[in-house]
Amino acid sequence: MSLRRCVLTDVRSMDDVYRQLAEQLPLPAHFGNNLDALWDALSTDLPGPLEIVWHRPHTLGARAEDLLELLREAEQSRDDLSFLIAP
Repeated sequence: MSLRRCVLTDVRSMDDVYRQLAEQLPLPAHFGNNLDALWDALSTDLPGPLEIVWHRPHTLGARAEDLLELLREAEQSRDDLSFLIAP
């Protein structure tokens, strides 16, 4: 299967995150816009290989750490998911 790549840019809210993910990845129809649903999608629902690149995570503000932690944990839980932070 070919690599699915998702690039998050100009993220200023969690709504931006969920919108960009939905535009670039085949999220399941039952996906809810919250971190628990994102964990479920990344850990079980989406086939790999996956690469998520997040440009300038600091633009998200206070929620950035929560999302960074989730993406790092998802990367550690799967051998076919990579997560990169880009300037």
